[in-house]
Amino acid sequence: MNKLKVNTGNLEASSGLLKTKQHFVILDGLRGVAALAVVIFHFMEWVHPPDSGKIFIGHGFLAVDFFFCLSGFVIGYAYDDRIGKMGFMEFFKARLIRLHPLVILGSVLGLLAFLFDPFAAYTGAYGTGKLILVFLCSALLIPYPVMEERAFNLFGLNAPSWSLFWEYVANIVYALILYRLSRRYLTVLTVLAAVTLCFVSYRAGNLLGGWSGENFWDGGARIFYSFSAGLLIYRSNWIIKNRLGFIGLAILLSLAFVMPYFKWNWVAETMVVLFYFPLLVALGAGSSLSPGLKKLCVFSGNISYPLYMTHYAVIWMFGNYFTSSKPGANELFLIVSIGTVLLVGVAYVVMVAYDIPVRRYLSSKWRQR
Repeated sequence: MNKLKVNTGNLEASSGLLKTKQHFVILDGLRGVAALAVVIFHFMEWVHPPDSGKIFIGHGFLAVDFFFCLSGFVIGYAYDDRIGKMGFMEFFKARLIRLHPLVILGSVLGLLAFLFDPFAAYTGAYGTGKLILVFLCSALLIPYPVMEERAFNLFGLNAPSWSLFWEYVANIVYALILYRLSRRYLTVLTVLAAVTLCFVSYRAGNLLGGWSGENFWDGGARIFYSFSAGLLIYRSNWIIKNRLGFIGLAILLSLAFVMPYFKWNWVAETMVVLFYFPLLVALGAGSSLSPGLKKLCVFSGNISYPLYMTHYAVIWMFGNYFTSSKPGANELFLIVSIGTVLLVGVAYVVMVAYDIPVRRYLSSKWRQR
């Protein structure tokens, strides 16, 4: 395996338990591409149902499966040789510092959007006590699918948090079980996860589930396979040397999100998740990057998580505007285009003014202890 190094994407290395590792810079860039796909998909699914075949990015939700696969690869590389010394609690503290500040901020933004949405006046139907409970469950990542007007999302105030819930589950399972498994047993587990994923996709007709109460366990199947596959890629040294570069791989990744719906859609989605995304991770880890694109990839990777966790408050407001006003195609194009650019800008501000300072503060407190 080419011993390129990967940054864990956080400040947990400053604790002294982890040594700083370099980026797989192209994978960082691809993470940003996937985050943009999620944002555009969330805008467009208000215009047409995802399975209608009318959305040009109708498979943008599969970006979450790419995130899961990438997470398995990165966690394996960052922690396989360290977690034995760290121990479970130190590992989980590191992950909390990395992930949870934006979980909380996303919940706060979601609450503010719910209370002050200019296109849907708050009626007070939930009452102060219940609304506080909804917020606390969102901030603490406790699934609470009670908001009917928000399609019974597991986290009504910030819908994308469903994937963070499963990310935490995967991290816990990794720290307790997966890091101890040999490659042979991990392979068996990944095959079993693949069978489970096929069953879920066949039963539902797609891999869109995981975000609501009625399809809760579909999310478990999605991360069960993709996280295991990413971990297996790292442990098997499946890094494929190539010259596709960031642009080539970004185009290949985007093709998965814009592929059309057809009769055997569940098969196509399953094949993408089972084989195509792991292949792209292996290619991204082994590809070369031109110096001119390095800053773009670093920026793309840095804003990907803030963008993913802060955009949905705006999406709810857009949905209420679209439902009440029914804007035309030209207006929609402007709203989605300008909205996406502004959300990227907001994500950058959030990263610089909130996420990095908070994680730095928490890391320093951790070191002191």
